[in-house]
Amino acid sequence: MMPHRHAGQPLPRAQLFTQRAFATVERFMHIQASSGIVLLVAAAIALIWANSPLAHSYHDLWHTPLAITLGNLSFSQPLHFWINDVLMTVFFLVVGMEVKREIHEGSLSDLRQAMLPIAAAGGGVLVPALIYLGLNMGNAGLHGWAIPTATDIAFAVGLLALLGPSIPSTVRIFLLALAIIDDIVAILIIALFYSEGLDPSGFLVAGVGVLMVLAMQQMGIGSAFAYVLPGIVLWSGMLMTGAHPTLAGVVLGMMTPVVPVRLRERPLDMLSRIAGELTGRGSSASRDLEQMNTHLRSLRLAQREILPPVVRVQHALHPWVAFVIMPVFALANAGITLDGIDLSVSGAQWVTLGVIAGLVLGKPLGIVGMTWLMVRLRLCTLPEGAGWAGICLIGLFAGVGFTMSIFISMLAFTDPNLLGAAKLGVLAGSVVASVLGLVVGFVVIRRRRTAA
Repeated sequence: MMPHRHAGQPLPRAQLFTQRAFATVERFMHIQASSGIVLLVAAAIALIWANSPLAHSYHDLWHTPLAITLGNLSFSQPLHFWINDVLMTVFFLVVGMEVKREIHEGSLSDLRQAMLPIAAAGGGVLVPALIYLGLNMGNAGLHGWAIPTATDIAFAVGLLALLGPSIPSTVRIFLLALAIIDDIVAILIIALFYSEGLDPSGFLVAGVGVLMVLAMQQMGIGSAFAYVLPGIVLWSGMLMTGAHPTLAGVVLGMMTPVVPVRLRERPLDMLSRIAGELTGRGSSASRDLEQMNTHLRSLRLAQREILPPVVRVQHALHPWVAFVIMPVFALANAGITLDGIDLSVSGAQWVTLGVIAGLVLGKPLGIVGMTWLMVRLRLCTLPEGAGWAGICLIGLFAGVGFTMSIFISMLAFTDPNLLGAAKLGVLAGSVVASVLGLVVGFVVIRRRRTAA
């Protein structure tokens, strides 16, 4: 049993060291560029590992079978499946919740305000796809047209954060809104073009999962853990349909409430009342352990329901997605064995060139061009303080596809050579777009300082 420590008494050195270490980690996790840095390190490790003398261990690791067994029932899949089809569902869950929040109270809540990023995102999807199709018309890689249409939110926003506070906040907001709309389009593309041979019976199972979620919400169940079971049912149904099961995460994210669960008493009033009972006249009664336990349960409920579920769950999952799930995904999928890719076979070189050109040229051309058209037609105005330099910067950073582009690559191609060529294009295109964006960003900053 730990001895009682009075207020004001100095803490042990070990405890002070632990607190400082956790504070440092927490500060790092709240820096926007941090997740992009971790993602980049994971991708670099994968690339080096896959081209080292230990390359066979890299590929063997992701093909290791992992099974869940219950009695005579067993579900066994390679580790690669558990990462790409199960863990990435949580990533799409967070994406779905981001979209829900933006529609409810963010940049997508007002149609006039949302028109410019929606149009810019449309141009940023259409032009890269057309460039890719133009380079791959009649080739085996035609099915990968959607690969250069995606934007990696973590990388794009993280790179913008590296430029510091000199870049106006309106540029970051516009990029974030555009990337979220881009994700919506990517989700629709996956559902419509990369989910083949749909089995209607799976939709019945998925529907049961949706009904379970709706019923639990009507019952006022606010604990996120309670929704794991209906989430599994929904995910299983999506898997049975033949659609990509990660879309279950999007559905759950879009169903997450944007208002707290209704209680008889407002959470803040509940907290105030219980605090008064514990410290004031109710202090003698609260000494009873059973009464104290009741107060603590009420406190936990009030604390949970201060924030709406869509905010609470997103904040809880963000560190896991940004610093665990996405880096693991990058580690499992960015490892391209370069000497194993033959760019002369089956038009693989056109796949690589199509992806690079789509990300590096198509994204900025589509975004800047559509933004110019909307402003020229006087349908929209540029965000205050952004200017055309800011829009060009957004277009370049939007060319960092990475996570979502690699994800679509794996849905588009089963041929290992074409898949490797597509991943090579994603990595090369994302790196070039990142460098160009940073160079333009620093030039913009220098000109602003000179003008000031």
